[in-house]
Amino acid sequence: MAAGAETAFDLVILGGGSGGYACALRAAQLGLAVALVEKSKLGGTCLHQGCIPTKALLHAAEVADAARDSERFGVRTTFESVDMGGVNAYKDGVVARLYKGLQGLVSSRNIDYVEGEGRLVAADTVEVDGRRLTGRHLVLATGSVARSLPGLEITGRIMTSEQALSLDTVPPRVVVLGGGVIGVEFASVFRSFGSEVTIVEALPRLVAAEDEAVSKQLERTFRKRKIALRTGAAFAGASQDGDVVTVQLEGGDTLEADLLLVAVGRGPVTDGLGYAEAGIRLDRGFVPTDERLRTNVEGVYAVGDIVPGLQLAHRGFAQGIFVAEDIAGLDPAPIDETGIPRVTYCDPEIASVGLTESQAREKFGEIETYEYNLGGNGKSQILQTQGFVKLVREKHGPVVGVHMIGARMGEQVGEAQLIYNWEALPTDVASLVHAHPTQNEALGEAHLALAGKPLHAHA
Repeated sequence: MAAGAETAFDLVILGGGSGGYACALRAAQLGLAVALVEKSKLGGTCLHQGCIPTKALLHAAEVADAARDSERFGVRTTFESVDMGGVNAYKDGVVARLYKGLQGLVSSRNIDYVEGEGRLVAADTVEVDGRRLTGRHLVLATGSVARSLPGLEITGRIMTSEQALSLDTVPPRVVVLGGGVIGVEFASVFRSFGSEVTIVEALPRLVAAEDEAVSKQLERTFRKRKIALRTGAAFAGASQDGDVVTVQLEGGDTLEADLLLVAVGRGPVTDGLGYAEAGIRLDRGFVPTDERLRTNVEGVYAVGDIVPGLQLAHRGFAQGIFVAEDIAGLDPAPIDETGIPRVTYCDPEIASVGLTESQAREKFGEIETYEYNLGGNGKSQILQTQGFVKLVREKHGPVVGVHMIGARMGEQVGEAQLIYNWEALPTDVASLVHAHPTQNEALGEAHLALAGKPLHAHA
C-alpha cells in the first residue's frame, strides 16, 4: 500500500496487549471493522514479560520447595540444584504455546492486524510505517513499562523484572527494591531457588495496598522463610564494582548483593505517541478517563495500564471487552474497580477483592470483620500451609471485602469476587454447600461464623 494511504475502520486499537486484543476480538465478534496495531508481540507485557513467565517461574519455585521439603510428607528425594536453562526452557515453552494460540485467534477473526510502531497523527488516525489507519473510534492500549528511580540506571547487575526473566544462573545474594506485588513475587522465587534475599521497602509494610492483617501474615511467613525485610527504609543509591552491587539506604546502612532487582512499579507508555498533540489529556503520563473509559477527546477511549488504577491484565481485558460493547451500542454496565480480584503469587499466595478493613471503616463507619484461620481447614493442613480468610462486612449488611492468604488462595478468588460483586450477605454464602475437603470450605466456614453459626471455628 502506498505511503500515506488511508484505510477506514470502526475502531483502530493501538496496542496488542490484554486490553487491546480483547477489545479487537470482541469488536470483531460484534461485526465491527477493526484494526489492531502492535509494535512488538501480540499479547503484550502480560504474555511475554509479565504475568505468564513470572508465574511459570513461581511454579518452578514451588516445585523446588516441594523437592527440598518432601521428607516432611514422608517422601525422600534429593534436591540438587536449580537449572536455570531448564527453567527458562519450560517458561518459554508455556509462553510460546499461548502466543501461538493467540495469534491463531486473531488471524481467524476479521481483524486487520498491523505489525509496527503506531503513532497518533490525528484524533481519529494512527500512522504505522507510512500507512494511515482511520477509525470512527480510537482505543489507546499501549500498556506500561518497568520503572526505575531517579539516578538509578538499569544496567549490568541492576535490573528490573524484565531482565530478571532471562537470568541463566541463580544469584547467591539478591536485594529486591520494592515490597509491592512484583517485588514480593520475585523475592519468593529467588528464595525458593536458593538465594539469600533482602527486601527494601520505603513504606512501613509489604504489599501496602492489601489489608494490614494480610501484610503482617506475609511478613511473618517471609521471615520464617529467612527472607530479610527492611521496611520503612528509604533507598539512597546503588553502585556496581565487578560482580557486586552495593545498595545504600538513607541513614547510612549498606547492603551488598550479586543482583539488585528494581521493583518500584510500572509507568505508562504514552510518551512520543502523539497523544498530547491530538489533544488527549495526560496526568503524569497516564490517560484519565470517565467511567465509560472515554478520554476528553470525543471518540477516543483508553484501556489497561495507561488508565489510572489497578495495573492488572484482567482489568485491561475486561476494559477492552467493555469498550468494544460500548462502541457497538450494547450499553454495558461500567466496571467496578473495587470488584476486580487481585492476586499476588508469592508463597504464601495473597488473594483479595473489595475493601480492606480500614477502607470499609472509612466508608461505612460501623463494620464487622472475621478471620477464619486455615489451621481449621483440612485441605490446608494436608498442604501444610498457614494463613486465613478475612471477611469485612458493612454492619448488618453485605460482605464488602474478602482477603485471603495461604497456599493456592488465588484459586479461591473466583467465589470471593461473586460474593462481593453480588453484594452477598454472610447468610447467603453460609447456606451454600462447599465441597469437602477443599480450601474452598474456608470461605464457607468464614461466612458461617460471620452469620452467627460457627462450626469449625470459634465465635
